[in-house]
Amino acid sequence: MAEIVKVFRDRVPALRFIGKEYADFSGWGEWFQNAWFDRVESCMGGVGAVTKLWKNGGGYAGLERRAEDGALLSYHIGMFAPPDTVAPQGFLAMDFPEGSFGTVWIRGREDEVHDAIPLCLPALLDAGFVPKRDREGAILSFENGLCPRFTTPDGEGKVILDYVYLIE
Repeated sequence: MAEIVKVFRDRVPALRFIGKEYADFSGWGEWFQNAWFDRVESCMGGVGAVTKLWKNGGGYAGLERRAEDGALLSYHIGMFAPPDTVAPQGFLAMDFPEGSFGTVWIRGREDEVHDAIPLCLPALLDAGFVPKRDREGAILSFENGLCPRFTTPDGEGKVILDYVYLIE
């Protein structure tokens, strides 16, 4: 069973998200098949370009915009990059101003950590963080699959998925 093991604030500079929009969570396969993460990494000059700005950057991100009732309003797959990174043709770019991210670490087997995402917002609130809401009241959050935390299981076969919210 997956568990929440850490909740913390990350101050981040301005960043640019580069990716593609999807109706649901089904687009991950084409990202790996088409080496689109490699393409985004190349455009930013390597993952080191973003990790110099944000130490927890460089992960493959599933960006979710959810209504107050939790309904998924939009979903994007991509990566965060330095703010001056030019998106490759066919990709979109969304700019994020300097601010704070509230990160929740979920530890468990890879097939379990995604099922524990509903536990993240209550954990974030319990830690005293307030998620930012957009003009329509929606919350923006994302899975941030970082190497090696998420890609290399520990001795118990468990990984850590960063689940991140834009916070006040």
